[in-house]
Amino acid sequence: MAEGKSITLIPSEAEVSTQQAADMLNVSRPHVVKLLEQGLIPYKKVGSHRRILLEDLVAYEAKQKDQRTASLKQLAQQAQDLSLGYE
Repeated sequence: MAEGKSITLIPSEAEVSTQQAADMLNVSRPHVVKLLEQGLIPYKKVGSHRRILLEDLVAYEAKQKDQRTASLKQLAQQAQDLSLGYE
């Protein structure tokens, strides 16, 4: 806020639909359903609809980002070890 940026407060129990989750992750809705069915993101069913806690979705997104960062660091180190010309 001190930098002139706004913040949004969201209740910790906020839930999103599979389409909203797909939009947030920038993937297709069927891919989100696959992630849910594989147990990678917790969810509950309300009737025939799946609902995901926003908190769980944000945690999944952060975990994916951490894994990507670690993989990129490993690739960069391998490139250095093999003298592939990257500084």
